[in-house]
Amino acid sequence: MVLMSIKTFSQNYAVSEIPEDLKKDANAVIRNISSHYIINSQNDMEINEKKVISILNSPGEKYSYVYIPYDRSRKVSDIKIKVYNEFGKQIKTYSKSDLNDIGQSDDSALYTDDRALYLKISNTLYPYTLDVQFTTNTSNTIFLPTLTPFYDYNVSVQNREIEILNKSGIKLRKKNIENSFAKAEFSGDDNNLKVSYKNIPAIKEEKYAPSMSVVMPRCEFALDQFNLEGKKGNFTSWEEFGKWYNTLLEPVSQITPEIQQEVNALNLQGSTEEKVKKIYQYMQSKTRYVNVAIGIGGWQPMSADNVRKKGYGDCKALTNYMRVLLKAAGIPSYYSIIYMDETSKIFDKDFPKMDGNHVVLCVPTDKGNIWLENTSQKIAFDHLGYRTLDRNVMMVKDNTVEIVETPKTASEKSKEIIRVKATLSENNTLDVLSKFSYHGNAYDVMMPLLYMTPIEANDAMKHRYDNLQFKTINLENLNNDRDKANIDFDFNFKAENYSKSLGSDIYFRAVPFLESDFYLESSDRRFPVEIPFGFTDDYEIEYTIPQNYKFSELAAPVRIDSEFGNYSLEFIIQDKKLLVKRKFMLKKGLFSSDKISEYIQFRKQTNKIDNTKILITKL
Repeated sequence: MVLMSIKTFSQNYAVSEIPEDLKKDANAVIRNISSHYIINSQNDMEINEKKVISILNSPGEKYSYVYIPYDRSRKVSDIKIKVYNEFGKQIKTYSKSDLNDIGQSDDSALYTDDRALYLKISNTLYPYTLDVQFTTNTSNTIFLPTLTPFYDYNVSVQNREIEILNKSGIKLRKKNIENSFAKAEFSGDDNNLKVSYKNIPAIKEEKYAPSMSVVMPRCEFALDQFNLEGKKGNFTSWEEFGKWYNTLLEPVSQITPEIQQEVNALNLQGSTEEKVKKIYQYMQSKTRYVNVAIGIGGWQPMSADNVRKKGYGDCKALTNYMRVLLKAAGIPSYYSIIYMDETSKIFDKDFPKMDGNHVVLCVPTDKGNIWLENTSQKIAFDHLGYRTLDRNVMMVKDNTVEIVETPKTASEKSKEIIRVKATLSENNTLDVLSKFSYHGNAYDVMMPLLYMTPIEANDAMKHRYDNLQFKTINLENLNNDRDKANIDFDFNFKAENYSKSLGSDIYFRAVPFLESDFYLESSDRRFPVEIPFGFTDDYEIEYTIPQNYKFSELAAPVRIDSEFGNYSLEFIIQDKKLLVKRKFMLKKGLFSSDKISEYIQFRKQTNKIDNTKILITKL
C-alpha cells in the first residue's frame, strides 16, 4: 500500500546524509514532512503527521518547536517527539505531558475555540534534528491541505508529501498548478493517491517579490461532499456550496425587534447610497474589531443581535451585522469571502472549495456595487484597501455562491498631493509650510496616522523623511474624510543644513521630500518584482530665497515615459520665486525577470532626477 511509506522512509538523520546542494543558503532542512489522510466517511478522517527538520545554525532555531493544533472536533493522540544530534543519534525524547496547552490567539482575539500543544526545543549544539509525529482524528472534512514545495525562506526541502486514502466513496478532486520552480510527483489512483516534492533547494528572500503562496507550484484537494461541525454539504457546484453556506448565515441573521428599532431610529432618507452610508457610519460608530474564532469551525459569524449587544465582532460578525442592518432597511447586500493580501489570490471558478481569510460586504445599486470594509471604525465609505482590490470574492447569495470581481486599482486615482511653501535662509535652514492630501490606495498607506498620538505622528513623519534634519516639526489639522476616502493634514517644519554653501553661492535639492523606499540593485533573481498598487505623486514646491540672491541657470524640464509609469520635473520662475512641479506615476504590476533590469533603470533615473540641485547666486 502507498500508506506504508511513512514507515519505510529513511530513518538515518545524520546531517552528513543531507545533499550539499540542500545545505546551500539553508538555516534548516526539511528532511521529511509527511501528511497521511485516511478519509473513512463524510464526517470521519484520520491524519497521521510526521515532521523531521534539521536545524543547521542559530537562525534556524526559530523552527525548533512543536506546535500541534486541536479543538473540540480535532482530537490528537500518539504524540512522539525525538531529538537527534549531528550524527543521527537520538539524544532526547518528549511526550504529550511535556507540552504546554495554549490558546491559538493573537492580541486581537477575545475568545477562541482553537487550542494547541506547544513546546520550544532548546539545543545549543548545532546541527541537530527534530522528529515530531502525531495523529489527529476529526469529523471535519471540509478542509483538505494544499501541498507546496515552499516551507520558508532559507529552508530547503528533502521530501514533502501528502498521501490520501479515500475509503469514503466520495469523489476526491485535485488541482495541480505547475511551474518551473518544482514538479510534483504523483503515484497511485484517485482513491489511493500520493503527491510529493523532493530535493528543493533553499531560496533567499527577494525584495519586492510576490507572495510565495501565489507564485509557487501547488496541489489542492477537495471532497465533493464534506462536513463541518455536523453540518454536511457539498462542493459539486458553487450553487450547492451557496445553499450550504446560507445554513451558516441564516441562524445568525435574524432581524430582532431591537435591530429593526435601531434602523428605524436612523430616519433614513434619500437615495440607496445615502441610506447605506448612514447605516454604515452608524455601524462604525458603535462597533470595534475583535477576533472571535468560535462557532462552527470559526466560520459561522456571531449573531447580529449579539454584535448589537456587545458592540464588537470579527470580520465575519461585523460584516453580517451590517448586512442585517441593511436587510432591516429593505436593502439587499451580500456577504463576500475574499483573500486579503498584497498579492492578489484568485478563487478558481472551476474548483469549488472553502477558502479565503477575510469577509467584506457588497451592496448592489443601480449605479454599481458599493463595497464595504466593516472592521475599521475610521475607513471611508465604499472604499476597499489595496489588499482587497484587483481580485475576486466568493459572494454568498440566497441560493448560490457567485465569483465576482472587486474594483480595479488605478494609478491615477491613488494620489499623494503635496503643496509646499518653502523659505530658504542664508544659514542653510529651510522653513516649510505644506499641505498633504491622500486619495485612493495612498489613503490606505496613511491611515495609521489616524490611530497615533500627535507625538507619534510627528515621529512617523521624521522616519518617513529621514533625509531631513528636523529642528522643529508639527503635523496638525489631520482630517479623515470618510465620505471621499481622503486624508489631509498640514505639515510644517524647520530643517537645518538643507542647503550647502559654495563660496558665496548656495545650492539645494529641488525636491525636499524623498522617501527612501526603493532598494533594488541587482536583477539577478528568481522571482518577479511586484508593485502591489499603482500611485501618482503630484508635488508643487514654491521656493522663496533670500533677497540678496537670484536663481542661477535652471535645469531643463524632464519627462520620462516607460511601461512602468512616467515622471516629469519642471521649474517655473514666478515673481522672484521658483515653482518646482514634480509628477511621478507608477503602475501596478508584476514584472518578470527579463524586465527587472529595465525597471531598476527607470527607478534609478527618477531617483537621480529627484536629487536635481538648484543654484542661487549672491547679488
